[in-house]
Amino acid sequence: QVQLVESGGGLVQAGGSLTLSCRHSGFIYSSYAIAWFRQASGNQREGISCIDTGNGKVYYADSVKGRFTISNDNAKNTVNLQMNNLQKVDTVTYYCAQDDIPCSDDESYFDSWGQGTQVTVSS
Repeated sequence: QVQLVESGGGLVQAGGSLTLSCRHSGFIYSSYAIAWFRQASGNQREGISCIDTGNGKVYYADSVKGRFTISNDNAKNTVNLQMNNLQKVDTVTYYCAQDDIPCSDDESYFDSWGQGTQVTVSS
């Protein structure tokens, strides 16, 4: 059974940085897609980044391109999302999701989800 656990959320001042981690287990295949989504209350989940562990390709939404970096740590079964220059608009709940490759920014594509981690950016 696939399990995903996010960590690293918290409170940060505008302009600051946080690193979110998605620790995963239970994958059958060696190559897979792990994506980060975020969701404000009452809104649809937005796909912001994805990594294809088979070929190493990464994808970013325009809203985070140049500020966020996704990376895969195979030794720790963890995918990290480094978030720099955080702004108040980044104050939402972040989720990681897993499914077969290739990557997608469509939440309906992913079957496995973590519980979410809250990021709050203060001015």
